[in-house]
Amino acid sequence: SRQTDELVVTSAGYSSRMWRDITGDTERVFYVEASMSLSTMFAAGLAHGLPEVRVWAFMGDGAFAMNPGALMVERYLDLPNLTHILVSNRIYGSTFELPLPLSDHTDYVAVAKGFGVARVFDIDTIDDLKASFDEAFVAPGHSVVVLEDLIMPAKKLTAQTQDGPEMKFSFGRHIERATGKEIFARPTGAH
Repeated sequence: SRQTDELVVTSAGYSSRMWRDITGDTERVFYVEASMSLSTMFAAGLAHGLPEVRVWAFMGDGAFAMNPGALMVERYLDLPNLTHILVSNRIYGSTFELPLPLSDHTDYVAVAKGFGVARVFDIDTIDDLKASFDEAFVAPGHSVVVLEDLIMPAKKLTAQTQDGPEMKFSFGRHIERATGKEIFARPTGAH
């Protein structure tokens, strides 16, 4: 309910299904279903190319385990309009909820700080989320937000309802309308 004009990018697995179930959004969000560990890199490209727009990038901890080096790139770019949200439920959500190895020994906050990220938020209750929301999601500055077992519904989450081309064009057309920037080139002579 606190989202305004932010663009959202989600990773394959739980974070995509969770966001789709919570919001039903099919225009302001790009569901990166084919890549389990590059949602934040896609989002960083958007944040870099659209510096006036806030970008929220969701990634599950299963995807993060596949590419923690993404934090090096994010830290290097230090985009003030990028928020990396790590949904930590200690499973691989896109592979039938298999347990994440060594998950009891993994400290995602320490990992983010170890890569030099200055703004890291460890959130494990709805009250923490409400109290930290403005600083973590709205204030300028690259942020990493770790949501620990915070939003784990008991019901089965729904699958994607759009195919890749439909999602690409819905998202791109939304960006064109919201920013006035051309995303898709028009054929010569087209109106």
